[in-house]
Amino acid sequence: MQFDTKIAVIIRTDLEAWQKLNVASFLTSGVAAAFPECIGEPYEDGSGTKYLSLIGQPILIYGADRPALSRALERALARNVKPAVYTEDMFKTTHDAANREAVRAVIRGELNLVGLAMRAERKVIDKIVDGLKFHS
Repeated sequence: MQFDTKIAVIIRTDLEAWQKLNVASFLTSGVAAAFPECIGEPYEDGSGTKYLSLIGQPILIYGADRPALSRALERALARNVKPAVYTEDMFKTTHDAANREAVRAVIRGELNLVGLAMRAERKVIDKIVDGLKFHS
């Protein structure tokens, strides 16, 4: 099945493994919150045990260095795509309000980005992530 939209997550390649997983988790929650229609139906196994719903389409994860993340952010904003952001300063906070304050304290051009996530039409995402490789 081909979807009309794509979900892309871009994560800085020089992070520790735990940081990459943490960033991916937080960023995809931003996509789910902004686009509830991308959430599928709840799961149930053959024993009748119920499980939570998941995002119902593939999530493509790209790797990038800091300049490429900044470039992707600018490309997204230029195309009216609102991304979820995660900055390096957010690793030092302990709660959601502090995360928002850490982002608010820095102008866009100086954000120390470690990750972005976005959902948009396929062709738009392709232009935003042009030149990036899948994360390995």
